[in-house]
Amino acid sequence: MIEYIKGELTELTPALATVEAAGIGYGLNISLNTFSAIQGKKDVKLYVYEAIREDAHLLYGFVNKKEREMFLLLITVSGVGANTARMMLSGMSVAELCNAISTGNSKLIQSIKGIGKMTAQRIIVDLRDKIVTLGISDEIPAGGQMATPVNNQVKDEAISALTMLGFSPAPTQKVVLQILQEQPNAPVEQVVKLALKQIK
Repeated sequence: MIEYIKGELTELTPALATVEAAGIGYGLNISLNTFSAIQGKKDVKLYVYEAIREDAHLLYGFVNKKEREMFLLLITVSGVGANTARMMLSGMSVAELCNAISTGNSKLIQSIKGIGKMTAQRIIVDLRDKIVTLGISDEIPAGGQMATPVNNQVKDEAISALTMLGFSPAPTQKVVLQILQEQPNAPVEQVVKLALKQIK
């Protein structure tokens, strides 16, 4: 299994990125979100999903693990194939999609080309609990509304430090996000200290 491909971005269109690694050019199907994130870059690292079928061997590339996790969840839903999932991730960001699923906003999901009413409802029913379990929805508080943006570098470093101290990632992530929403400018050390008092 290919986890990611890191190399020189030799060609780029809104739907396909060609990344050269060790003399091989890999053609990766990408979403518009990934296209926007890597546009203008010389070297890239894309997380990969391999779709091996009888008639084709396709690679899908994602700018980060969260986008790939969301894609993998979407293709577990009956009636949602890889191209539909990519279309959904082109029409909305992972955070927007999580928000629509967690709040049951089927109209917003239906606004994406190729998604009908039944499929939109199936996506909500099948994935509402899963996005929470996987931690993909960490941008969304319990009420289901979008949270204020947090400093991702501080968030990741604080979670990493607390995980190394032996705390499990899911509750740690929740506490760290809460602290950063209340104190968006808090440095890593302060976030870790506050989290240590709060994590059960």
